[in-house]
Amino acid sequence: MLESFEKVPVKIYKDVAAGSNAVAAQIATLIKEKQAQGIPCVLGMATGATPILLYKELVRLHKEEGLSFKNVITVNLDEYYPIPRDAYQSYWSFMHRHLFNHVDIDPKNIHLPNSEWGKDELKEKCVAYEQTIEKLGGIDLQILGIGKNGHIGFNEPGSSFHSKTRVIHLDQLTRMANVYEWHDLNKVPKLAITVGISSIMKAKKIVLLAWGNKAEIVAKAVEGDVTEQLPASVLQNHDDCTFVIDELAATELTRHKSPWLTGANDWTPQMIKKAVIGLALKLNKTVLSLTSDDYKENSLSDLLVIKESVYDINLQVFYMLRDSITGWPGGKPNAVIPAHPERSEPHSKKVLIFSPHPDDDIISMGGTFMRLHDQGHDVHVAYQTSGNIAVTDEFVTRFLDFAVGFEDLFGIDNKKSQEILTNARAYLASKEINHLDSPEIRAIKGLIRRCEAKATCRYVGIAEDNYHFMNLPFYETGMIDKKPMSEADIETTMELLRKIQPHQVYCAGDLADPHGTHKVCLDVVFESMRRLKAAGDTWVKDCWVWLYKGAWQEWDISEIEMAVPMSPDQVLKKRFGIFIHQSQKDSVPFQGTDSREFWQRAEIRNANTANLYANLGLTKYAAMEAFVRWHY
Repeated sequence: MLESFEKVPVKIYKDVAAGSNAVAAQIATLIKEKQAQGIPCVLGMATGATPILLYKELVRLHKEEGLSFKNVITVNLDEYYPIPRDAYQSYWSFMHRHLFNHVDIDPKNIHLPNSEWGKDELKEKCVAYEQTIEKLGGIDLQILGIGKNGHIGFNEPGSSFHSKTRVIHLDQLTRMANVYEWHDLNKVPKLAITVGISSIMKAKKIVLLAWGNKAEIVAKAVEGDVTEQLPASVLQNHDDCTFVIDELAATELTRHKSPWLTGANDWTPQMIKKAVIGLALKLNKTVLSLTSDDYKENSLSDLLVIKESVYDINLQVFYMLRDSITGWPGGKPNAVIPAHPERSEPHSKKVLIFSPHPDDDIISMGGTFMRLHDQGHDVHVAYQTSGNIAVTDEFVTRFLDFAVGFEDLFGIDNKKSQEILTNARAYLASKEINHLDSPEIRAIKGLIRRCEAKATCRYVGIAEDNYHFMNLPFYETGMIDKKPMSEADIETTMELLRKIQPHQVYCAGDLADPHGTHKVCLDVVFESMRRLKAAGDTWVKDCWVWLYKGAWQEWDISEIEMAVPMSPDQVLKKRFGIFIHQSQKDSVPFQGTDSREFWQRAEIRNANTANLYANLGLTKYAAMEAFVRWHY
């Protein structure tokens, strides 16, 4: 069967919203069933970014469809220790912010480990927490997330499958993944209280949610061996556990990565390309050097039936790789190249690059950005968000100090700017972690990033009228948590698209950024393009949309439809363009689990793409930027 490699039932949904809504409907049904029986519904709750949309949908079901939580009892999995219980980062605050404050649950029915328990009473309190779960009759439905290291709850790798509620030392990878809540790794607690693995396994039903960049660990958890070094793997032993994931989180499952191994596969050209490239990389061979024995010994003998010879297969894939490489991302003028990734005409083209943050353009496609301009195209850049939360407080006072000094230097009255500087220093000195910045501070941070983006555009050489600051409303909360995509976001985007009427659009298909901004920005562009097409805007049919990745991940080489090579000099030029964004250099406020600076990530990723092409038998370049076309 198709899922034969999966040892746990896995349900795959189109996106996070669809998966979250499906699980919310399941929870709602369980709550109603328990209500009809006149008994409580005991839910095990998870925290972190993964279940946010699930809780949002439960709140909607309560407010719009009358779902009552009066018979619901909740038991949370974990909590940081020790921190104030009402701290913004505490899971007590998280649950109230995202769910409890918006539904009719009885506060007496809410159970969370207490981050303020005294050290001398921790063991006693943990035992009591276990006893509370037992007195409730156990968990009816436990919601789980999964860490990139495979943890469930805060049960880190090496946790015993027999463990119960206890204090645990947090893995460094876990602390780095959660640093966005604290802005400083040194402030992330090293300890946490967590319900144990044996306690989780006692739940009557378990649903584990995983989205986006969790693909690798999901595959290991559901297809690999059961081991304490990967705590989530123990769920293979549960009688009623389901993994609910989105399409991105499913990409490493065998049924997606190597479907021919499952015994059911449609050998499309794209699937042949994927299989042959995977085989060549596995054997460390060039594509054209693969033999029939290589195919037979690696479960690809079916391909030998489709083509007359192994060389025909190899040559087909080689040509697909070769034809994806181009130094003319806007199309080569006065040339007829049927297999070229882009059209030759018209030339020049109007090009619109959407950049979610004010630096994604140069980080993710800086070489292509510069090449498009140098080759005579009318290049526009649209910065979708202000990026103001990703600026440190130190930068605010630094630039205000410059403003005061600038005015003083040229004899300009700096009384007002001096007052702003003094007030800003006082405000920032007393600001607590995750305290909302004042509108003035947010505006200054946005200005800093806007000036850096302008400087980048001048560095590339595009005209001042060709960069656009959209400041999409969904982003402007002043907090890490953002609003959902709104009509205002779509209308702003449609207005810009109609104004420019581009022949090419580039946008970020990199959905692994830790706060989901790229995903919302991409959804806004997609929805805008669909609406424009439906409205009959004639230019839309001639507009091609290309997706780039960059700071967080790269396309699989089998997916790449356009690869733009860079020389060593172009790599350096791109690096210097990234350096212009000084507020994002040296100390990146939100860098996820990757400690490298963005320019380092980009260079290593671009070099790796070039090396993969070379290893497969193509020309060796210094670096390559990769793109996939979106069809709408």
